[in-house]
Amino acid sequence: MEAQQRAFLESLLSTPSPSGFETDGQQVWIDYVREFADAVRTDDYGNAIAVHEGSGDGPEIAFSGHADEIGFIVRDILDDGFLRISRIGGSDRTISQGQHVTVHTDDGPIQGVIGQTAIHLRDTGSEEYTDIAGQFIDIGAVDSDEADELVEVGDPLTFSTELFELHGSRLSARGMDNRVGTWSAAEGLRRAVESDVDATVYAVSTVQEEVGIKGAQMVGFDLDPDAAIAVDVTHATDNPDVSGKHRGPVELGDGPVVSRGSANHPNVVALAREAADEGDIDIQLQATGTRTGTDADAFYTSRNGIPSLNLGIPNRYMHTPVEVIDTDDLDAVGELLGSIAEQAGSVESFAVDL
Repeated sequence: MEAQQRAFLESLLSTPSPSGFETDGQQVWIDYVREFADAVRTDDYGNAIAVHEGSGDGPEIAFSGHADEIGFIVRDILDDGFLRISRIGGSDRTISQGQHVTVHTDDGPIQGVIGQTAIHLRDTGSEEYTDIAGQFIDIGAVDSDEADELVEVGDPLTFSTELFELHGSRLSARGMDNRVGTWSAAEGLRRAVESDVDATVYAVSTVQEEVGIKGAQMVGFDLDPDAAIAVDVTHATDNPDVSGKHRGPVELGDGPVVSRGSANHPNVVALAREAADEGDIDIQLQATGTRTGTDADAFYTSRNGIPSLNLGIPNRYMHTPVEVIDTDDLDAVGELLGSIAEQAGSVESFAVDL
């Protein structure tokens, strides 16, 4: 990965962007793609779209990732200064207690912790995980008056974690899901611009995927491309504690994952596989017989149906503060999207033959 692309990835990962509060993260993305896109625009909810205008001889294709991450939101301020919280998206109650968090207020960040009673003071042996609604935040306030001066009901929270380099080309951070997808969409556009492809290529950074693929529903209706590729993380199931019924063929470092089934249009799947062959890019296959759980599910049911594909990036420990990806996979995703952009110029129609 080149230095500029690596710096962009690190900026995305270090900028909190919980669902419904994506503005800061979206600004990082917009500032980067503006350097090479023909135009950049946003809608009222903050979805961001950048475009490379093709020659007019090719179709319009969108590369998309979602900007938002899971988190929490302040639900109540208690008399003793502690905060009660609710989920933003699929936050995991089994790993939240005992973690540092940041409350993102209008006046700036406030540090806190999700309280966990010391093991010495708990009845051990029959413990159960406390629901998120029953957990609490300690920001150091002594009472509600002091807490009210610092935070408000409705302020979002994220885990306070850093980006760490593991051995080799592997990285760990909160929010890989799905900053790596928005990074990939931007990289696909950059490569399309560099190659001056015939297809018109959009890079899209959507909002509110984690709370129901909302941003993609907005973008799919507004943009209406000929095809859409939603780049998102997918489960790498190669760590030891994944049970047999969940274990699949996806491994970290083995390349992008092309999904087949449900939302994944067979002709867009074929384009991705042909582009991988043309670019000598290793890919993995994944079955999604019912739904992908990504923005692809929104795109393919927009308007009269947008031929779509979910392109996955292997990710370990999803929805935890220590998600792990391999930058070799990211580089390969960028190469694959660039190859898809080149190959798409010769596509006359994505419609199935009947």
